[in-house]
Amino acid sequence: MTTTTYRTCPRSGLQFESNAEKLMVINAVTAVVALLVGGILAIGVVLTRWPAVHWLAADTFYMVLTAHGIDMLIFWVIFFEIAVLYFASSTLLRCRLATPKVAWLAFVLMLIGAVMNNIAVFQGDSSVMMTSYVPMMASPYFYAGLILFAVGALVACFVFFGTLVVAKRDKTYQGSVPLVTFGAIVAAIIAVFTIASGAIILIPTFLMSVGIIKEVDPLIYRTIWWAFGHSSQQINVAAHISIWYAVAAIAFGAKPMSERVSRGAFLLYILFLQLASAHHLLADPGVSTAWKVVNTSYFMYFAVLASMIHGLTIPGAIEVAQRAKGYNKGLFEWLRKAPWGNPVFSGMFISLIGFGFLGGISGVMMGTEQLNMIIHNTVYVPGHFHATVVVGTTLTFMALTYFLIPVLFKREMINPGLAKLQPYLFGLSMYFFCLVMMGAGTLGVPRRHWDLSFAGAAMAYEWPGAAYLMMGLVGIAGVAAMTGGALYIYITVGSLLWGKKLEGGKPSANFTPIPVTAPSAAAQSYGSAGFAAPGTFTLAMVFLVSFVLYYFINWKYLSQVWGLS
Repeated sequence: MTTTTYRTCPRSGLQFESNAEKLMVINAVTAVVALLVGGILAIGVVLTRWPAVHWLAADTFYMVLTAHGIDMLIFWVIFFEIAVLYFASSTLLRCRLATPKVAWLAFVLMLIGAVMNNIAVFQGDSSVMMTSYVPMMASPYFYAGLILFAVGALVACFVFFGTLVVAKRDKTYQGSVPLVTFGAIVAAIIAVFTIASGAIILIPTFLMSVGIIKEVDPLIYRTIWWAFGHSSQQINVAAHISIWYAVAAIAFGAKPMSERVSRGAFLLYILFLQLASAHHLLADPGVSTAWKVVNTSYFMYFAVLASMIHGLTIPGAIEVAQRAKGYNKGLFEWLRKAPWGNPVFSGMFISLIGFGFLGGISGVMMGTEQLNMIIHNTVYVPGHFHATVVVGTTLTFMALTYFLIPVLFKREMINPGLAKLQPYLFGLSMYFFCLVMMGAGTLGVPRRHWDLSFAGAAMAYEWPGAAYLMMGLVGIAGVAAMTGGALYIYITVGSLLWGKKLEGGKPSANFTPIPVTAPSAAAQSYGSAGFAAPGTFTLAMVFLVSFVLYYFINWKYLSQVWGLS
């Protein structure tokens, strides 16, 4: 029988169960390794799309782009999210992890799958991009690796659900689960849907790759694959918004302005967020217009509403907490006096603003059937999802890491000056990266093409000079962002290897139920603080005006596509 001990962190008051702690550490470390691999590959992608450099040959570029997409969008974020699920269940609920041996099996399956998939790609016969559309086929090991990883992640989700049952049975908390845990539950429910969608389509594709079945219908593949591919990002959204709530509690002692409203917004994600995957199929002639319109308007608006609620309540909760401390001058003293030198807060807030303004506004525009035509399959699309996955999810995970280094890993962070700088360098570089990439996409620059100049083509196309300028700026911004990413790797890995060891807290054989006065209680509070956040309301109005202007500017662009005579 596995020995279970509990330690209470002297710096945060959080309680870590020994098995869950080891699994959090190994999943988070593996995630950072995947981020490192994906970041190295990003060098090849960025320097090839930069017209003045145009570094890699075509076959190498597509291989590198395939591995970069999968390592970043799947392996880095999902390994980290599994660590977050264990944290949100075992640690926040102060209970033992259910079935730790099964949890280790899940990790091993995920690790084998990730390694297998990478080996298949680097062997050079699986450069099919992350979407891997049939009938363009990859090595059987490419699909087998993804399937193994998905099975492992699914098992880890069920371990998370089992841990919730343990906490309820052992009565380690009173009332409803904390809001952060509730958000993690939503992320895990979406993950089950996502992984099931992947299995439904990747298993027959694997069987096709080994010759057991003859074909997989391309339209069915695209439709079901995007229920997996896009919904992977919806897991990220639920997870990183949960972390935003946690950081607000950690840094300010803030509690949600209304827990009922925040929980309701999370529930809207379960019901409607996955439907946004339809916006990848708006140019597909095999899907009916009625299906496209219903999914990307009436249904998707509920998911947008949920994100706008979170975008209002999280900074609003921070403002209410700051005003309670006396920062009441004008609309924005609460924001000016926030701990901008703390990378946990700065990373989270830069992520929140970028995710809303860049990822949110561009996502709604892309989800409009008519407007989608002017940017579909252009470099605008990766501009959008770098705003969601990188500015939103990755930067949030980086910010949380700075909290976890002393609390979970029990190490003092090396070079705190660089740590203060890192979220600004990475986050603001990615802001610029996304903006100029979306600008180039608006001019029609293709999404994945190796050579912008189409050198040697029988019917070459001459892009306007602005397209070359913007892709050059994409290269410069990409190099700056990769420097910020390298700083994160250096600080994280360096702290684990060379950081001063910190007191972890005396282990105990028994858990301690959540006390009302625990330092972490802010993350587990209930009720409403009322709406007293005029600064946040002003920012929300700025967002609304920005959204309306950008939306109608794109209608103007669309009106110029076909001239009338």
